[in-house]
Amino acid sequence: MAESTGRRLAGRYEVRSLIGRGGMAEVHLGFDTRLSRVVAIKVLRSDLARDSVFQARFRREAQSAASLNHPNIVAVYDTGEEMVVGEGGRSIPVPYIVMEYVEGHTVKDLLSDGTPVPINEAVSIVSGVLSALEYSHSQHLVHRDIKPGNIMLTTDGKVKVMDFGIARALSDSQATMTQTNAVVGTAQYLSPEQARGEQVDARSDLYSTGVLLFELLTGRPPFTGDSAVAVAYQHVQQLAPTPSSITPDIPEALDRVVLKALAKNREDRYSSAASMLADLMRATRGGHVNAPETAVWAQTRPMPAPAEHTATLVAAPAFSPLQTQTSTIPSLQIPEADKPEKSGKKMWVVLGMVLAALLITGGVWYALTRSHPSVEMVAVPDKLVGMSQADAKAAVEAAGLVFALSDQSIASEEIPEGMVAEVDPPSGDRVEVGTTVTAKLSSGSDSVVIPDVTNMTPEAAQDAVEALGLVWELDTNKVNSDSVEEGKIAKVNPSAGKKVKKGSTVKGTVSSGKKTVTVPDLTGMTQDQAREYLAQVGLQVGNVQTSDDPGQSAGKILSSSPAAGETLNKGESVSITLASGKVALPDTIVGYEQSSVVAALQALTLGVTIVEEYSDTLAAGGVLASHPSAGSIVPQGSTVQLTVSKGPKPTGPATNSGNSGNSRGNG
Repeated sequence: MAESTGRRLAGRYEVRSLIGRGGMAEVHLGFDTRLSRVVAIKVLRSDLARDSVFQARFRREAQSAASLNHPNIVAVYDTGEEMVVGEGGRSIPVPYIVMEYVEGHTVKDLLSDGTPVPINEAVSIVSGVLSALEYSHSQHLVHRDIKPGNIMLTTDGKVKVMDFGIARALSDSQATMTQTNAVVGTAQYLSPEQARGEQVDARSDLYSTGVLLFELLTGRPPFTGDSAVAVAYQHVQQLAPTPSSITPDIPEALDRVVLKALAKNREDRYSSAASMLADLMRATRGGHVNAPETAVWAQTRPMPAPAEHTATLVAAPAFSPLQTQTSTIPSLQIPEADKPEKSGKKMWVVLGMVLAALLITGGVWYALTRSHPSVEMVAVPDKLVGMSQADAKAAVEAAGLVFALSDQSIASEEIPEGMVAEVDPPSGDRVEVGTTVTAKLSSGSDSVVIPDVTNMTPEAAQDAVEALGLVWELDTNKVNSDSVEEGKIAKVNPSAGKKVKKGSTVKGTVSSGKKTVTVPDLTGMTQDQAREYLAQVGLQVGNVQTSDDPGQSAGKILSSSPAAGETLNKGESVSITLASGKVALPDTIVGYEQSSVVAALQALTLGVTIVEEYSDTLAAGGVLASHPSAGSIVPQGSTVQLTVSKGPKPTGPATNSGNSGNSRGNG
């Protein structure tokens, strides 16, 4: 450890060795002489202290972080300003933040070798992050830079989210990339709306957390590229692969959780950190997750990234978050081809090639004009396309050219039959006097409109279709129809009114005479309500079963089979699944952090009480036991008692030194 710098802030904080440096601040190891504890001290760089923008941003970080008090968030103890004498002898106020010092390593260090972490460890880390985000979002603060370098793993296994330096209030409608002219966040972990320069909200943090979970499970982020712009473009435009396509042992339920978190449209993501955490816990114990199947996302189309926002990614890279002592500060690098020394060489090469081409072209032109000094050039007349044959002939000959008519015609939707549809050479070209201009006439439209042949017999429909130059095909299958009697045409493909090319095939399908009905959405109804509703549309209730699910209260319908929107013949049955009014406790409670377990239980509509005990086997904050036990089936709204470790029982006299965990901050 380096020697102390010899400074003392506010008469109590000794500033010791430098342990990190970021885009706008330096972090020193410090010691609080009043409370006798090690702290981390983040100080705004003196060269930036004159800039009111940097000062305001630094103070905002202090205000944001100081308002957060959560076991998964690095704590801020104190803030202040120190007067420093700058150039010219002028005193400058330099703000600082005193915060918890966390001993451990970042998740970035954990992933540095590109190896995936075990699934349980990945889930535990992300659970801690989601607990922190659920709390910060409840305080109306969005982090906006969730990434491995901003997540600490303490020596006793706790997860700590740090660097709320770019956090903004949810109500701050001005917090967009375009308005600040800077990228807010790190390219590998940007949400699509951040990349587009739009306003962010809590769901932007959940997208970044989804990227983090993907990287923990696979050892690599979902999108990589040669530049930050290339990566940001992929976040906006490209669908992320499933983690299991890279690491095959990942269960399908986790794939679904990750892709829902990485949805391009924020409306399709989890609505809150708690809902994502609950789904994550269900996925790890093999339960039913609320995320849709992964194939659903292939059908969505991402919104385009405006060019001006993409350009912002290059023009104004974000302040790089402060790294740990062994880390480097990420930045948007200029590609090799764009560096001045190389681009200068390329410029001379290109200029040489252009000059050579001009010399060659000039020589050829000179030789041609010398050998043909008396050639007269004229332009092919304009607007020949669309003229009648006679008018086009007159215009061409008036220009000193020869008119010829091709024996081939061209089908055209725009040019009427018999009019000029194409000329060669085309209008505007300069040619020698006496050159032949060949014209092709339009044969008229090559398309026809599919006639409406519903309710016709197959024979009559065939006659109507073939009369238009189309090919008729009768489908061997039949289709149910409420309006067409049995044996007559119920539908055609392509449908009536569509325009198709002559010679296209039209397939007709005959009605079976059976009446069909669409299954209504029964979710949330009671069994009696569903029975009455189905009877109104000509269906009936079939099998009835129950399921443990916190999504509905007891006796309410969770789902139906067939699902809402599918079709049945009138008189057929619909099976329903009712909520049992009970829920299953997670299978993994013991050994997990208290905050993660509490959040998961609350997401299941359960209450929680805490009992603390000393433990020699589990660090403080870890869950020792639960009552009822993990995996138990309990009524909704029940209370679960958690026995939580207080750490080893003290063996010596009690002290009040005030020492707490340690944290490396980021600037």
